Amino acid sequence: MPPHTLSALPADTLRQVHGVLTDIDDTLTRDGALDPAAAVALQELRDARLPVLAITGRPQGWSEPFALQWPVQAIVAENGAVALIPEAGRLRIEYAQDAATRAHNAVRLHNAAARVQREVPGATLARDSAGRVTDIAIDHSEFAHLDAAQIEQVVAVMRDEGLNATVSSIHVNGWFGTHDKLYGARWIVQRLYGRALDDERGRWLYVGDSTNDQAMFGHFPLSVGVANLRHFADRLHTWPRYITEGERGTGFAQVAQALLAARAGLSAAS
Repeated sequence: MPPHTLSALPADTLRQVHGVLTDIDDTLTRDGALDPAAAVALQELRDARLPVLAITGRPQGWSEPFALQWPVQAIVAENGAVALIPEAGRLRIEYAQDAATRAHNAVRLHNAAARVQREVPGATLARDSAGRVTDIAIDHSEFAHLDAAQIEQVVAVMRDEGLNATVSSIHVNGWFGTHDKLYGARWIVQRLYGRALDDERGRWLYVGDSTNDQAMFGHFPLSVGVANLRHFADRLHTWPRYITEGERGTGFAQVAQALLAARAGLSAAS
């Protein structure tokens, strides 16, 4: 079913929202940097005591400075494998897999990455690969370009190696384990607030932009795509419930504005 415009999301529903779960690349960022509109929106949400938890395929190393600098409560990196939690100006890092599992998988990931580069013409590791702990990423749109057939071939090789594989707006990510973005969202809500996300999934709003957000779109009744999601229309099987007019950080800011306006209406009425 095609998504509704964001304006169709009832204010009464928005007033019940506990917090925001969001993708990062091309949802908060533009060309790899935090979009100014998203930066303002994140701060406004923090000031309103509406927590923002970012769930991304980006690596631990890339995410660490932003977990400290951005007004977010946490970043869950590497598709649910690594939680980065700012505490009193320092960063607490927790892993979904124990050290022995990570060490064992590192060898398998190295071999899988080598096979992808060997068998898929033009396939190269993402430039942020040095910061990755639990997965591999092949660049398809950030600094390199792979066409749809090459992307499918990368995914096929990864899956043949036993990896989970997803395609974001910039990378093809592959990893061993049962974690994913939804796992990461459940983990971080339980870790920070001691609550089961599934018991209140109708009170968390998810924002994303790409095919690897589809499980989240399907799980959360309050799911929103920023407008650049439409670029993937021919590859989507699960749309969000709503979509913004603006792309990237501008779209995220529109979501924040809708949340804050709904809260302001509640305050004015109380």
